[in-house]
Amino acid sequence: MRSATGMTAPVSEPVIAFVDVTKSYGDIKALNAIDFAIGPGEIVGLLGPNGAGKSTLFQIAAGLFAPDAGTVSVFGLDYKANASRILADLGVVFQARSVDLDMSVKANLVFHGRLFGFSGKDLAERIAHVTELLEIADLLKRQVRTLSGGNQRRVEIARALLNRPKLLLLDEPSVGLDAVTRRNMIAHMQKVRDQSGTSILWATHLVEEVEQADRIILINKGDVLENATPAELMARAGVNSLTDAYIALSRLAPGAVVPGMQG
Repeated sequence: MRSATGMTAPVSEPVIAFVDVTKSYGDIKALNAIDFAIGPGEIVGLLGPNGAGKSTLFQIAAGLFAPDAGTVSVFGLDYKANASRILADLGVVFQARSVDLDMSVKANLVFHGRLFGFSGKDLAERIAHVTELLEIADLLKRQVRTLSGGNQRRVEIARALLNRPKLLLLDEPSVGLDAVTRRNMIAHMQKVRDQSGTSILWATHLVEEVEQADRIILINKGDVLENATPAELMARAGVNSLTDAYIALSRLAPGAVVPGMQG
């Protein structure tokens, strides 16, 4: 599999692979032959403007939608025949809040853990681990609605990590959060990867969130434009910042001229 730059992406033993994935809504094509994969322990940013196709791709990755054409495999399996096996090793944080605001942090985590079949000492240890990792152990007794937006997000991420997923999907996880909280969230996700080897697909339109990613999938209007490291993207665009590379390579800047690209 090759990126838009012609470079071979690291796809040996991928945790998730998209092959020619296409999805349309009536006459509107949301995804056009998407083709990339994520390897074990990679943090990959899915970067693009609103309406680029990120959410559609995310929903396909999470098994909520099926592509019109092409295939998606997670841990080498397809959703049609292996949904329960995939979901057992998958963590998902959706853009919209999904925790119960009227329950305590602990109650939310216990309820979710039991859905995975965890109980007793095992569940207690899992809750202790994820809340310590995300620095919310002191909030376990608090009702979720009394927490800040950033801490509510941490609860959702903690919940997604209870099953110790091999792959964590994050869809615009920092929407509505301030810059400091976003920075802390990025640090926590790097810690998750470093401690557990979890692969992370982070969908966002905010460049700063994926500056430290191993690779960035640059998507716009349903097409993958680039699949490369942040340094490679900056070199490709001939600029010194990832933000400038994003603007140039996604063709968002009126009249932007990018070496080697047509149109």
